[in-house]
Amino acid sequence: MKKDLTRYRNIGIFAHVDAGKTTTTERILKLTGKIHKIGEVHDGAATTDFMEQEQERGITIQSAATSCFWKDHQFNIIDTPGHVDFTIEVYRSLKVLDGGIGVFCGSGGVEPQSETNWRYANDSKVARIIYVNKLDRTGADFYRVVKQVEDILAAKPLVMVLPIGTEDQFTGVVDLLTREAWIWDESGDPMNYKIKEVPNDMADKVEAYREALIETAVEQDDALLEKYLEGEELTIEEIKSCIRKGTINLSFFPTYCGSSFKNKGVQLVLDAVVDYLPNPTEVPPQPEMDLEGNETGGFAIVDAEKPLRALAFKIMDDRFGALTFTRLYSGTLSKGDTVLNTATGKTERVSRLVEMHANSREEIESAQAGDIVAIVGMKNVQTGHTLCDPKNAATLEPMVFPEPVISIAVKPKKKGGDEKMAMALSKMVQEDPSFHMETDEESGETIIKGMGELHLDIKVDILKRTHGIEVEVGKPQVAYRESVTKRLEDSYTHKKQSGGSGQYGKIDYVIEPGEPGSGFQFESKVTGGNVPREYWPAVQKGFESSIVKGVLAGYPCVDLKVTLTDGGYHPVDSSAIAFEIAARAAYRQTLPKAGPQLLEPIMKVDVFTPDDYMGDVIGDLNRRRGMIKSQETGAMGARIKADVPLSEMFGYIGDLRTMTSGRGQFSMEFSHYSPCPANVAEEVIKEAKERAAALA
Repeated sequence: MKKDLTRYRNIGIFAHVDAGKTTTTERILKLTGKIHKIGEVHDGAATTDFMEQEQERGITIQSAATSCFWKDHQFNIIDTPGHVDFTIEVYRSLKVLDGGIGVFCGSGGVEPQSETNWRYANDSKVARIIYVNKLDRTGADFYRVVKQVEDILAAKPLVMVLPIGTEDQFTGVVDLLTREAWIWDESGDPMNYKIKEVPNDMADKVEAYREALIETAVEQDDALLEKYLEGEELTIEEIKSCIRKGTINLSFFPTYCGSSFKNKGVQLVLDAVVDYLPNPTEVPPQPEMDLEGNETGGFAIVDAEKPLRALAFKIMDDRFGALTFTRLYSGTLSKGDTVLNTATGKTERVSRLVEMHANSREEIESAQAGDIVAIVGMKNVQTGHTLCDPKNAATLEPMVFPEPVISIAVKPKKKGGDEKMAMALSKMVQEDPSFHMETDEESGETIIKGMGELHLDIKVDILKRTHGIEVEVGKPQVAYRESVTKRLEDSYTHKKQSGGSGQYGKIDYVIEPGEPGSGFQFESKVTGGNVPREYWPAVQKGFESSIVKGVLAGYPCVDLKVTLTDGGYHPVDSSAIAFEIAARAAYRQTLPKAGPQLLEPIMKVDVFTPDDYMGDVIGDLNRRRGMIKSQETGAMGARIKADVPLSEMFGYIGDLRTMTSGRGQFSMEFSHYSPCPANVAEEVIKEAKERAAALA
């Protein structure tokens, strides 16, 4: 049976940390769940205050995707992270959304975190409606927040409702299109509302706002604009069709208000999701790539008949095992199917499929394009992997996971907590491909690695909150690299005679700098059999196993090319082992003479600041050895892009907030490695020697 995709809405709710995202999600589920099971008698006791359980409930409700129903439409609500830890997470969840609800606090207004989320959503071109929450709060002011959306977010809010009363007198909203007042009583039951006439003292305001709404909306349709300008009254359906069009092409954002906690105003937001947000067929289709990550020109068309294309966008662990949340872009997925994971090149069998409902999960036999489901028990799937039809492979996005650039040592505060910590960390590594963990062989410490300070802070916080493990954290370490600057020809002979068979291997070779980003390259130009072909791999292995430790400070050596030019062997005493040992010794002999240098990771830093603080921010980046790449001023403030060494960026968020009165934001990602200035290199080498001495 083909599903009617026009009745699907894949939406996310994003908000600043304290704008009431959880409460809003909870109320939506409460309302939709109740309407889904018609005939349930509502008892007043059920809507008690949820705040005590919010901590526990917050997690269960926001499993990564929840389905619920409203007016014959299925909503898949996708949890978007509140914390922007500048990694893959936010982009991934935005990628699977078709539309969103931006929640703002009626008194806090547009806060820095909401700016960041809003910018990400703009980059991903996600249609949104705005919901100003907490209007029952002291200091709440709907009109002020609407103005902030215009000024700070440079967005166009299309006001759809006006609040009746403010703060503790807030009783309901006027729907501008229908000119109806929705008034709730104080029982806290969202269903206890009456539809009344617009209050007399609001009549003029309602007409003024209604006119502004219609004038903005009809600009989307020339025929209706003409009809309106000729003085004809438009039907509500005609106006709605214009609003829908403008919302989907991001011309404006329908704006609502209410108090989720007091259960007032949420129904109109749900109606707006149905009326104005796009269904899966109304958003541009995902481009397909080949397995190397090049666009093929094909698209994953939302159609159940087409080959399977699905994106795993979140991995979650719960008491039933690992759940892989997956968005199907095209094709059909059924229980028992075998799918290809384009990232690993391996196939896996889908043993169980579930759809998450408000607080239960339902096993399903199959899902199709447009659906969001969880697959139970996938072994090797990670965030961002594409699952597709093995007979017709394509990937939905290139798998570019940046290498971690910062590491810290962690150890559990409780004695004997090592095993528990290791298990928790390995689950976290599964969930976030930009997070790594390893054990330092020399010191035995557990090292976690990530994309920046904030990223690792949040991981330590997850260890504590989600897994109940308190850890002690070491000083952040930068992932330096080493390389060479000179081309050098050299020779090394390994020979050992001590009773029995000896060992002999002679190699002549060239060591030289490789292209930036080339890693390690090995080539043999031996002619005439002085080093028999079967020993070449041993020479390569000897060098390869040596480059993990550079000669300056023990960091891995990169961008190095070794060419084997000649050598000598002994018919009895030569062996693969002898040549491998020769190559290792050759590395130690030659590298110190080849102009070794230390490389440091350079970060692409993108800073957002209100205009007034731009000079201070640029000055500060220059002091951090930053290279300013570009600066542009926009309606929301200035954006400065710079390349800055990672070692200079520790503690930056605190300094930026101080400089910009708390309004600055930044994101940072790895760009490239570049040679360290001499004074920095000296310090790093000195520290490395001290560490080695301490371990010895």
